[in-house]
Amino acid sequence: MSEIRHDAKGATASQVLAGGARIGRHRHDQHQIVYPSSGAAEVRTEGGSWIAPADRAIWIPAGYWHEHSFYGPTRFHCVGFAPDPMPGRGAPAVIAAHPLLRELIITCSDPGDLPEAEVLRLRQVLLDRIARSPDQSLPLPVARDDRLRRACRLVEDDLATSRPLADLGRAVGASERTLTRLFRTEFAMTYPQWRTRLRLHRAVRLLAEGETVTAAAHHCGWASPSAFIDAYRRVLGRTPGDRRGGLDPSM
Repeated sequence: MSEIRHDAKGATASQVLAGGARIGRHRHDQHQIVYPSSGAAEVRTEGGSWIAPADRAIWIPAGYWHEHSFYGPTRFHCVGFAPDPMPGRGAPAVIAAHPLLRELIITCSDPGDLPEAEVLRLRQVLLDRIARSPDQSLPLPVARDDRLRRACRLVEDDLATSRPLADLGRAVGASERTLTRLFRTEFAMTYPQWRTRLRLHRAVRLLAEGETVTAAAHHCGWASPSAFIDAYRRVLGRTPGDRRGGLDPSM
């Protein structure tokens, strides 16, 4: 992966990044909205990770240590804002990038020769839309307990294989009951719920990198492409072959 240098002030920017690019761990003095108009962007913090394809944007409050990873050729837009209180936006979140929000982010990230007063008005509208946009986060939390962390890693390393919780418990030295409790207390999810979320995260990455729907379904452990499509549509609100309204011809 190539490493991108980043301005810790959270400056406004628009750039094209190759798949596999990274921005190392940092934090900035401003709030920031980041949006991939192509490809996919992932933000990781000490507490978890959030991923956004081209119909999502990621809100990062000022002061949060985080890093970025990019999947597939990515057009990356970011807009920084003064660190004033934002009701309901005190933690990282993925929000829906509906057409107006999307165009505001793109324009404000690269305003060109627009008059400063006009840009300031657009930025205020953008903040208003961020505050009102529905939260569509699909965070993957980070395990604190070492047994849970090792169990999660086993699943992450081979998503194509469906491993029962009892098998994971034997591999990490914990009972099935203990792992069940840890998933609920640390993640507020059952093991199947967490595994589905992990599979969807991985699928977003693979699709951004050019995998077909069928190949992504197989690599992420779904029994069939139709089962994958159903799960993707149910959680993300569109089919995995949908590219902002267009169908992926590789389907």
